[in-house]
Amino acid sequence: MLPSLLSVNNIQVNFQFNKIMKSQKCIRRKKGSIRIDIISAVPQLLESPLNYSIVQRAKEKGLVYIQVHNIRDYATGKYKKIDDYNYGGDAGMVLMVEPIYKIITKLKRERKYDEIIFLSPDGQTFNQQCANSLSLCKNLILLCGHYKGIDYRIREHLITKEISIGDYVLSGGEIAAAAITDTIVRLIPGAISDETSALTDSFQNSLLEGPIYTRPAVFKGWKVPDILLSGNHKKISEWQEEQAIKRTRALRPDLLK
Repeated sequence: MLPSLLSVNNIQVNFQFNKIMKSQKCIRRKKGSIRIDIISAVPQLLESPLNYSIVQRAKEKGLVYIQVHNIRDYATGKYKKIDDYNYGGDAGMVLMVEPIYKIITKLKRERKYDEIIFLSPDGQTFNQQCANSLSLCKNLILLCGHYKGIDYRIREHLITKEISIGDYVLSGGEIAAAAITDTIVRLIPGAISDETSALTDSFQNSLLEGPIYTRPAVFKGWKVPDILLSGNHKKISEWQEEQAIKRTRALRPDLLK
């Protein structure tokens, strides 16, 4: 999209994407890999989202290394127990401190981590700006909760950041880990064929993306807007900006504050 400044109802939106990239830390270091270690009580839940599509292609290109660690592999005893009753008598089982401590300390001995992240409904709400920042990291740990949660001592002594993907509760953090991993990976240069595509997504410039279309130009009488077929790139850019603001005002006015 061409650099321009558009004012609509006193709302000014700067579409100079180089400035957006710098302000939101979208510019990654020169091509290099990022490592993501995911700690889970149910690693099978991560098999599909981490082994197909963009994430899988990024792995094959050596842009990202993802290792999933099964908490049960670090448990002791005959039954490899990883959870126990909640002190205080409240309902729900709690993931025990020892096996998670073993995994994290082992990983920290092997390399330095930029963040050790616990995926929790009461963490910082994940958004595109957070994804941009994490995509600049070299090594990340994502810890998935399960059952009632994890022993709070892990959060007090080992975790550096807590992230939530929304104000609701899942059975475990694996879905959140998959979502965050996908969001980070697609920002790595080379992960998607057109790197500028990720920079024009919704939320990158605090706006929703405008309408997009492809062939055919007419389907069942439904027409692609004439401006997009005009070949006038300046007018097309202006139309896209106007539509982005219009959709944001209608659907997510909070983004314009």
